[in-house]
Amino acid sequence: MTHALVLYAHPCPESFNAAVHQVVVDTLSSRGWQVDDCDLNAEGFSPVLTELERRHYHDEPDNIATVQPYVERLQAADVLVMVYPVWNFGYPAILKGFLDRVFLPGVSFKLQDGGIRPGLTNIKTLAACCTYGGNRFRAMLNGDPPRKNVTRAVWYSCGMPKKRYIALYDMNNNTEKQLTAHLHRVRKAMEVL
Repeated sequence: MTHALVLYAHPCPESFNAAVHQVVVDTLSSRGWQVDDCDLNAEGFSPVLTELERRHYHDEPDNIATVQPYVERLQAADVLVMVYPVWNFGYPAILKGFLDRVFLPGVSFKLQDGGIRPGLTNIKTLAACCTYGGNRFRAMLNGDPPRKNVTRAVWYSCGMPKKRYIALYDMNNNTEKQLTAHLHRVRKAMEVL
């Protein structure tokens, strides 16, 4: 059975991101997949990397002590799907904090032979479903850091798996028809992961 970890990072249950999240979870579940639905806000995940955690960042395997349950969930997954809004051309703080605190040495990467090697090679497919307030042109002018972070850094950490980046730009100006079409696009993408 395929095991998917869905990382969801939006605090408001009435948001459009909540609708995207629901489509992701429902579609993967309907395929018979085991879905670990990790709603970071609902779970009260603390995004703050503490002084103690930073001081012991490289101390494997003790560096995972404070986030061990999340590390285990990540390491159990075959598929990682991130669902989040793009704020200020970056991740919401809670998702950025998850990456800071859980994507640790010995977890998401290994220091080996003077280089960095992927650590999450259990992940065979990586997908991101996100929304931008700005349009695609504005995102490109700013270098589109969220796209690059997912399709380069997170992708590499996962051993360069199959990847999908499903973005809806210009959220503030989308019509109901466009929003519905995007949910359909997300559903179709989850059906073929």
